[in-house]
This record gives sequence, structure tokens and C-alpha cells, in this order.
Amino acid sequence: MTAEFCKVANKADVPEGHVKVFTVEKHRIAVCNVEGKFFAVDDLCTHDGGPLGEGELVENTIECPRHGARFDVETGAVVCMPAVKPIATYPCEERGEDLWVAV
Repeated sequence: MTAEFCKVANKADVPEGHVKVFTVEKHRIAVCNVEGKFFAVDDLCTHDGGPLGEGELVENTIECPRHGARFDVETGAVVCMPAVKPIATYPCEERGEDLWVAV
């Protein structure tokens, strides 16, 4: 099944170095702005279900506010324990001034 893109926000809604959470097709998606490039990941830490969107964006990683697990926002890979499973990532496209995400 092919995922369909949904408009989630204007690029200005997610300032550089910040994360904002949106609901897309009943999924909570954290959109991350890393040096002007946008990435979309699950808003759910694989360690204990913490809200990643409330965490800090450190370069190209997002840190869970609960126990400090960190994930690469481009690949979803774990870069710092205690998490051991990667997070889901989603295609994110810029269309003019809008951000579109497919889940």
C-alpha cells in the first residue's frame, strides 16, 4: 500500500533547531527542523513510549525527555541508549512554504 502525503504545516511553524508534533492519519508525528531541512519521525520513544516531540533536538538527533535515549532523525537509528530499537521515520516533503508528510 502506498502512503499518501498530507499537508501538516507551514515551514515557518517549525523553526530551525526545533520540533513540533502534528497528528497525521491518527499518528503523532514529530517534525524536526535540522539546519533548514525537515524530517518526520514517530512521537514515541521505543524505550518506554516517551513523547519525543517534547525532547531536545541536538544536531541531527532527537533526545527523549524521560531517560535520554537519542535517535537519528533521518534514519531513526538509536544513537544513545537506553533505547535499543529504532524509531519509525516518514517521508517529509517541502512544497513551496508547506510541509507534507506521508504515513
